[in-house]
Amino acid sequence: MIAQGTRGNGTRDEVVQTACELTRVVYNSAAMEPRIQYAKTTDGVSIAFWTLGEGTPLVHLPLTFSHIELEWQIAECRRWYESLAQNRKLVRYDIRGEGLSERNVTDFSLDALLLDVEAVVDRLGLEKFALLGPQHSGPAAIAYAARHPERVSHLLVWCTYARASDWLRSPDIESVRALMGKDWAFYTEAAAHTLLGWSAGEPARRYAALIRESMTPEFLRAVVIPALNEIDVTPFLPQVRSPTLVLHRSQYALPVDVARGLASRIPDARLVLLEGGSGAPYLDDMEAVLTAIDEFLGEGEKIGAGAEPPAAGAFRTVLFTDVEGSTGLTQRLGDAKAREVLREPERITREALKAHGGTEVKSLGDGFMASFSSATRALECAIAMQRAFAEYNAGVGAQGLAPLRIRIGLNAGEPIAEEEDLFGTAVILAARVAAKAEGGEILASDVVRQLVAGKGFLFSDRGDVVLRGFEDPVRLYEVRWEA
Repeated sequence: MIAQGTRGNGTRDEVVQTACELTRVVYNSAAMEPRIQYAKTTDGVSIAFWTLGEGTPLVHLPLTFSHIELEWQIAECRRWYESLAQNRKLVRYDIRGEGLSERNVTDFSLDALLLDVEAVVDRLGLEKFALLGPQHSGPAAIAYAARHPERVSHLLVWCTYARASDWLRSPDIESVRALMGKDWAFYTEAAAHTLLGWSAGEPARRYAALIRESMTPEFLRAVVIPALNEIDVTPFLPQVRSPTLVLHRSQYALPVDVARGLASRIPDARLVLLEGGSGAPYLDDMEAVLTAIDEFLGEGEKIGAGAEPPAAGAFRTVLFTDVEGSTGLTQRLGDAKAREVLREPERITREALKAHGGTEVKSLGDGFMASFSSATRALECAIAMQRAFAEYNAGVGAQGLAPLRIRIGLNAGEPIAEEEDLFGTAVILAARVAAKAEGGEILASDVVRQLVAGKGFLFSDRGDVVLRGFEDPVRLYEVRWEA
């Protein structure tokens, strides 16, 4: 295959050389490549796809430009796919008009792109699967999950948007698009660096060659760009019922507030912000991306790393959280808006529990009940939560928004475990301790303080406190968490 277009001044030779290098790699590693197969959409378009690995299916939509054969020749991209395929069945396909799929198409609408997904999953007989939509494939993944909640077990989106206008407002994108009709080779190189990061180097050079092979410039200008410009899946966001993970790199061309907007509008979605500026998950810190995905997809299949299921009669440290002023917040903002605001505390709390081996026992509307096998981990988790909320409040304060503060209370004992819940005096006391805390405070019983003696925690004696339902006063201690 020969790349299309030239830049003049000898650049065409470089383009041809890159294409030849890709072809040689294809030949040399053909035995390792996944087998290309085809599915037919209901409107008669042939879609190329491959699968890798075995297990729970993960359907991976295209990054932006698509060529499933040449992607495999980019070493970093190949490692990404191989890592995702560990312990699961990875499905990757070329969308219509690109790569090895049928090129002679004119319908590139959102509905048409959903037909591509449908054709591949039906061809493989997948009844339920996780769906990963990166970059420009994100809107299609969101729309499919909203329309087919019974089939999408998990929705993951990477560096994406709901409205094309959010993407187009980036000055970098506007500048690159201006090159499209002037110099095809130069445009592909600029587009590759914009998507993968300006420091990408060799991976960007190979990706630029992939762009030139994935489609014709005429198809991009006449069909793809007009269709993408019209995309707006905002109405689908509140209809998504699948557990959702929004992944974004903080220095990427697409502003972080776009990712925050997605996470706030999709019910119970989680937002994970990662360092770096590359829109390719396989560049910068790929391991951090894989860890976030593995943990998210692993929920429901096994308890998070370090967490232990509560055993009957086991000694546990019980932690309660509560958002200060949540009732007044609901009255001021209304149910829907307040629910949107409270998703961020839920995300912060769940991430802290996962990082410190805590088991989420249940959600309490504006708070959580959790348990730990270690009092030390429980206190470290509580401190991490308060510091995360302090960081969050500094950000919203700069925007003129009201801060969110949580109360945290801890107690330790031997609760009764029944049907994945905990009961008994140890649990009730922990709840009462949390109720005595102010926003931004961590209060612990004397039992917890004694369990972590010598571990470096700082306590302030709050004295004996009368708690509702307990005859004798209880000694409470404030845990100092400020740096």
